[in-house]
Amino acid sequence: MELDEKKYLYLLIILPILVAIFMYNQYWKKKKQIEFGDLDLIKKLSPEKSIFKPVLKFIVICFSILSLIIGLVNPKIGSRVQNIKREGIDIVFAIDVSKSMLCEDIAPNRLEKSKQLVSQIMAKLGDDRIGIIAYAGSAYPVLPITTDFNSAKMMLQSMNTDMLSSVGTSLVEAINLSQTFFEKENKTSKLLIMITDGEDHTEGADEVANQAKKLDLKIITIGMGTENGGPIPLKENGRLLGYKNDKQGNQVTTKMNSDILKKIAKSTNGGYIAGNNTKEVVEFVDNELNKIQKTAFASTQMTNYQAQFQWFLGLAFFLLLLDVFLLERKTAWVKKADLFNEKAL
Repeated sequence: MELDEKKYLYLLIILPILVAIFMYNQYWKKKKQIEFGDLDLIKKLSPEKSIFKPVLKFIVICFSILSLIIGLVNPKIGSRVQNIKREGIDIVFAIDVSKSMLCEDIAPNRLEKSKQLVSQIMAKLGDDRIGIIAYAGSAYPVLPITTDFNSAKMMLQSMNTDMLSSVGTSLVEAINLSQTFFEKENKTSKLLIMITDGEDHTEGADEVANQAKKLDLKIITIGMGTENGGPIPLKENGRLLGYKNDKQGNQVTTKMNSDILKKIAKSTNGGYIAGNNTKEVVEFVDNELNKIQKTAFASTQMTNYQAQFQWFLGLAFFLLLLDVFLLERKTAWVKKADLFNEKAL
């Protein structure tokens, strides 16, 4: 069971307060009755007044308040692990988080545009499994292969250029790490989608791509940025402080390198597209996915929790309605049955 709004549990303190007030009120009434006169005489003057009905009414009110509080807390039940048969492919998104991805030659900047593209592509996926890699001068596994798209979206939005301390960009590191995401014994089709401006500060990307082809790993590359490029802004709390300079004090201009990206894609029978137009990119990737053979595989999935607040709210309103019809005088059939042994009192 999961509690959706735990903060409302503090309202439970109302119940012991009400019990204390009720008990004090009962004590005060009895004390005043004794002061007024003989208790037996008072009972004879009001023979239809029930001793236990006020207690019963109070209990009903307490249960109705308890039900209201539980309804506000919104308990959820129904969670269980299921084995589900799916048919899809394994996809790893490798997202460049180097400082050059802060360039604003495409709005809002290359990295934010990359995250938007991945989010839109994920929205079009079916029963595929996905993983996420962040890379700059080195590569970091953000999310292993999973069917949990909600977690993937959360991890995607948290990605930034401060994730990795290493400078530069290494496409080799990204491709090498992506290969470890896929199970060698698994016959599921494998796809790597690289989103980057293509500025590679290392060598050997061609060789690694050829190696990936031997492992039946298809690579789609998405180029972020423009051929003319732009400066790399330096910001603090959204405020522009200036632009990145090199060691000689000259402003750094970062340009998209589509040549290396086209080469990598071609060597693995993949495809390349510029990432400026979201709609075109999503359609391109969707078409490429349709060319890849889907594979059946089993996966575990946690069923969603089902909200149960409506039952408790319904019970609360029923008890409040019942309280309206519970008069403090004796009920005829209850009086006859003497359920509360009131005749002996």
